[in-house]
Amino acid sequence: MAVYKGKYILQGLGTITPEMEHDLDIAYDICMSYREDFPCEMCGKCCHQPNIIIRPEEIDRVATAGGIPLYTFMTEYVAPTGDGMFLFRKTKPCAFLGEDNRCRIWKNRPQICDDFPYAVSMFMSRVYLALTNPDADILDLISYMDDTWPCTAVIKNDISKKVEEGRKLVSPRN
Repeated sequence: MAVYKGKYILQGLGTITPEMEHDLDIAYDICMSYREDFPCEMCGKCCHQPNIIIRPEEIDRVATAGGIPLYTFMTEYVAPTGDGMFLFRKTKPCAFLGEDNRCRIWKNRPQICDDFPYAVSMFMSRVYLALTNPDADILDLISYMDDTWPCTAVIKNDISKKVEEGRKLVSPRN
C-alpha cells in the first residue's frame, strides 16, 4: 500500500513512481488552491458525513478537546477500520458539531476535517485522473459532489480551467 504525503492511502498501489508523485503534487496543489482561496464557511454540511476518519495519533488530542475520557471515546465514539484508522461512530451530525453549526473542537479537529472537502482522497484522486487522462471530463468525475454545498459551487465554477492548466505540467505518458 502506497501512502502519499504521509496521510493519503492509495489502495491497491505498492509504490509511487517519481512521475506519479509529480502528478499527484499537481493534483494536490490544485485541490489546496481552493482551501487558500475559499476558506471554510462553516455551513456544517461536511459534519453530517458518515465516514469521518480519525488517525491513531489524533485520538488523545480529539478526546481531550471534546472533554471525553479516553476509554469512553474509544468504546463509544470511534470504531477501528481494520487498517489502523478509526471511524467516528457518532455522525449525522458529528458529535462535536454545536447547535450553531460550529465545530466544538475546531483547533483540535482530525486532519480529515481540516482537509475536507478540498484535499480529501476522493476529490484529489478525481483531479489526478483528469490531469493524467486528457479524455476525462473533471465535471463528470466530480458529479458525486452535492451541489447544495457552498464549496461545491466554487469548485465546479473553475475546476475545468485548473485541470487544463495542470495538464500542461504533468509527466509525459508513454
